[in-house]
Amino acid sequence: MDLGLRGRTVIVTGASGGVGLATAAMSLAEGASVAACARDGVRLARALEPLPRADGARLFHASCDVTDAEAVRRFAEAAAGELGGIDGLVNNAGRSLMAGAGETTPEQWRDEFELKIFGVLNPLRAALPYLTRSPVGAIVNVNAILARQPEPRLAATSAARAALLNLTKTLSAELAPVRVNSVCLGLIDTGQWRRRFEASGEPSYEAWTGALAADRGIALGRLGRAEEAAYAIVMLLSPLASYITGASLDVGGGVSRYA
Repeated sequence: MDLGLRGRTVIVTGASGGVGLATAAMSLAEGASVAACARDGVRLARALEPLPRADGARLFHASCDVTDAEAVRRFAEAAAGELGGIDGLVNNAGRSLMAGAGETTPEQWRDEFELKIFGVLNPLRAALPYLTRSPVGAIVNVNAILARQPEPRLAATSAARAALLNLTKTLSAELAPVRVNSVCLGLIDTGQWRRRFEASGEPSYEAWTGALAADRGIALGRLGRAEEAAYAIVMLLSPLASYITGASLDVGGGVSRYA
């Protein structure tokens, strides 16, 4: 299926691995040009270099910290100049803080909200002048099912994710006709889970992740793949999704512990 992204330009933050890299790869394969950023510019360049591109798709990349408003402004300006505008924005940069509420310091609380909220608002503000000039302007905020289903071991991250979910809904009304949607991820098989498995001392990754999926109530009995999350993101960027805004799409394998 042609998603109608050929000739469009998409910014993807946090693109050096996992879901961000998979989103950049899928966008390029669909014929979109991609402006990719991450804090580690060397790692980003190494990850992007082998990605195949459809005819006409171009790639721009640079190191950028999404919590630095001026750096993000410069990145968006350079990307638009190099690629001829901005039609889509994927706010993917993020991390999780493993700590209960009582263990989380005031500085850690602030850091989580700085990344989850201003790490979205900064790219949005920088890209918005270009998005409003596009006939198909779209924003996808990559969030987590934690936004509705908090985990005690991820207290600050869960709270910040809930705030972002609420903010995304507000922005979808305020910024229309630019569309704003959320993709809420469950457990996705990325490097962090591989590292936790290696630290666990368990002999089988498949058995370990299967037990993890059972413990978390994942109906499909496995972790998701980065490309499965990327498909949901790229679909919401597509002009074929032009009547979808203010929506939240779960990519979590059927986790349903929240009402």
